Order: sequence, then structure tokens, then C-alpha cells
Amino acid sequence: MPVRSLSSQVLKWPDRTDVEEAVRRWALAERERRPDLLRVGYFGSYARGDAGVGSDLDLVAVVRASQAPFERRALDWDLSQLLVPAEILVYTGLEWEQLMQAGGRFARMLQEEAVWL
Repeated sequence: MPVRSLSSQVLKWPDRTDVEEAVRRWALAERERRPDLLRVGYFGSYARGDAGVGSDLDLVAVVRASQAPFERRALDWDLSQLLVPAEILVYTGLEWEQLMQAGGRFARMLQEEAVWL
């Protein structure tokens, strides 16, 4: 998260390399914790390389299966170790295949810019 300097009112935002290293460490820990995890990556401004002060981290995960509804799956993921605010989309393998086969705008964007860890 951003930190306030002790000598000024300016917030210091973590740089891109620090954020990317933190997400790599987080992804390794998640792989150990979740045997059903097939893929995890990030997309958006950090993946494109145009993140700046205030940018959040957009994550995507593919799991074998889930009983939870799509909109509630993110609640099971602890993103607090990441250095910036983050959001995660969690798809099952079948949902991911369907998303990619449908070939919509969001699917094309994920195929072009997602950085898989």
C-alpha cells in the first residue's frame, strides 16, 4: 500500500518492479496453498507497463472447479500482501475455456496482455 513519508505529506507509491515482485511471491504462495489453482496472472496497467500512482493490480486466476458463484469467489483470496490495491477474477477451467472460445473484447484483451505467473 502507499506509505506516507515521515517528513512530508507526499504519498510514495510502490514502483512497478516492486509490485511485480510482490505479486510473483504472492502467486507462488497461492500455488502451494491451492492445489486446484491452474493459472494465475495479472492484466491491465501493470501488464501493459503504463501503471502509475494510484493504479490498482488486476489479477485473474483459473481454478479446476468451484462451488461458489463467480461474484463471490474473490472473497476467498487474501490480497493483503500485495503492495497496491488489487482485485481478482476467479474462473473455473470450464468458464475460462468458454470465455476464450466466445472471443469477446475482454477475452481478446486477456489473451494479448495477461502476464501469467
